[in-house]
Amino acid sequence: MVSKQDSSADVKVRTLPMQVAAHLVRRIAGGKLIGDRVPSESDITTEFGVSRVVARETLKILASLDIVHIAQGRRVTLRPPEEWDYLSAQLLEWLPPDDINGLLRELQETRLLLEPELAARAAESMSAESLQRCHDLLARMEELEDQPEAYLEVDHAFHMEICRASQNRILERIMYSARWLLVTSRRVTNEEPHGLANATSIHREILQCIEERDPELARLEMRRHMEYNVRILSGRGRRGRRNQPTSSV
Repeated sequence: MVSKQDSSADVKVRTLPMQVAAHLVRRIAGGKLIGDRVPSESDITTEFGVSRVVARETLKILASLDIVHIAQGRRVTLRPPEEWDYLSAQLLEWLPPDDINGLLRELQETRLLLEPELAARAAESMSAESLQRCHDLLARMEELEDQPEAYLEVDHAFHMEICRASQNRILERIMYSARWLLVTSRRVTNEEPHGLANATSIHREILQCIEERDPELARLEMRRHMEYNVRILSGRGRRGRRNQPTSSV
């Protein structure tokens, strides 16, 4: 049964599948299902006052996020949270703040495993053209230190340029697929005092090591960058702060 404690008034006036799906994701993530039973098409139709077509599309959205499994005959079962698609921008928008905080820390731990090695590879193989693009991006960062949202895009492009130097398409897709989490993470780390200026400075040091063709120093500088971000996000989690707009990673 769907919990009646969770009011559906906020979506009844807008019976689109995405809006109903958002409501159900928040309910599921908040542990508000009764007996872990996922609402059926009939449940959704009754509770939200929508058509069966809308209810069916709602369940398809949940399935696309790997939150539910729709078996033959349309029987719907809840999948374990470990299997949800945490790289989906849509899911990130709907998850509770505490879940996002945990995901951001896990993202930084993942980056700590990957990006120092990517920087070392870039020091060995980055082309002159790619180096120039990094210099152009770094100059743009300096210009945008008072424009956090615009800075985020340039920051991400800088890291992607380093990733592409590895000439590994799988790694590039992993980094690209995590871009929504990366943007959220950068907003957090750039909340720190002088966050953007500090970010520009360390990006400059990383690029210098890459340009000097020093893989070990490039690895160390990128690791220092990642560890700094992990510390910020860990401290944020302990303080229980909510995510606010402004970042770099």
